Amino acid sequence: MNQQDRMHLLAERKFLQERLAELPDSARIMRISTESRLRAIEVRLAEEPVDEREPARVRLTFNGRPVIGSHGIFAEFGMKAVNSFTEAVAAVAASLSAPLAAMGPIPNREQHQLLITSTALGSFGFELEEYRVGQLRLDEVSPVAQALERTQNLLQGTVGTDDQLADSAADTDPRALDKVRVFLQTLADYEAICTVQYRDRGFRFTDVGQVRNSLARLGQDNLREGEKYLDGEFQGVLPRGRTFEFKLVGEDEVVRGKVGPAIQDADELNARLRQSARIKVMVTQVGNGRPRYVLIESPQWSAAQ
Repeated sequence: MNQQDRMHLLAERKFLQERLAELPDSARIMRISTESRLRAIEVRLAEEPVDEREPARVRLTFNGRPVIGSHGIFAEFGMKAVNSFTEAVAAVAASLSAPLAAMGPIPNREQHQLLITSTALGSFGFELEEYRVGQLRLDEVSPVAQALERTQNLLQGTVGTDDQLADSAADTDPRALDKVRVFLQTLADYEAICTVQYRDRGFRFTDVGQVRNSLARLGQDNLREGEKYLDGEFQGVLPRGRTFEFKLVGEDEVVRGKVGPAIQDADELNARLRQSARIKVMVTQVGNGRPRYVLIESPQWSAAQ
C-alpha cells in the first residue's frame, strides 16, 4: 500500500465513523453495512502497512520585482525560473550515476522530472513533486531526492564560507553547476529572490545583492575546477562514505577525497592498497581555500604489479 492509498482509507474510515454515529437505531441494514465496511478498512490498514516512500517534494517561492504580493507572478519570469531550477535538479540527479558529458541531452531526463502540483502562497511560488512511474521502497532514496538536497546545499554554500562552498561544489558535476548558475542568473536578471524549502530545511536569499554575490562566487574566476593526475598509492577507502586517502609518491602529503560515481564499487580499491597507481581527479577550489578532490576514473595501476 502506498501513502496515498492509506490516506484515502483513513479518510473513508473517518467518514464512516461519523456516519455510523448519526444513524438512527431503526436503520439496522445501513448500520450493518457500514460496520462491515469499517471492519474491512481496519483489517486492511493493519495488514498492509505503507511500503512506499513518499515522493520528494520541494517548495519554491519567489519575491522581488516580478512578484505581485501573494496574488501572482509575471509569467515570463515564473516559467524561466521554474524551468532553470528543474533543469539544475535533473542535471544533478543524472550526474549521481555517471559524470555528465559537456554537451548533448541530459541522460535519463524523463526519469528526473518534477511536477508542479500546487501554488505556494505567501511569497508567490510553486510546490513541486518528483514524477515517479513505479514505487520506491521505504529503504530507497531516489536520485531526485538526493539532487534536491544537493542543490539546496549548493545554494546554501554560496552564502557561506569558502570551505562550505567548496564542499558542496565538489559534490556537483561541472555541467550541473552551470545549470545552477543559469538559475541564479535568471533571478539576478529579473531582480528576484527565492526560498527553497525541502523537507525540514529552508534556504532563502535576503536580497538581490546576495543573489548576485552568490552568482559571482560560483563564477569560474572564484570557483575553479579542473582535472588532474596524481601518482601515489591508496592508503585506505571507506566504501560506505565513498572517501579515500591517497599518498603522493615521493612526498609525505596524503590527499583526501571522494570516490566519484564512475567507480561503482568503492570497496574494490581496498584490495590494492599501497600499490603504485595513477589516478585522475577533479580538483575543486574556491578562492584560496583548500582544494577538494573527487576520483573520476578507475585508477591506472602500475604494470609491474
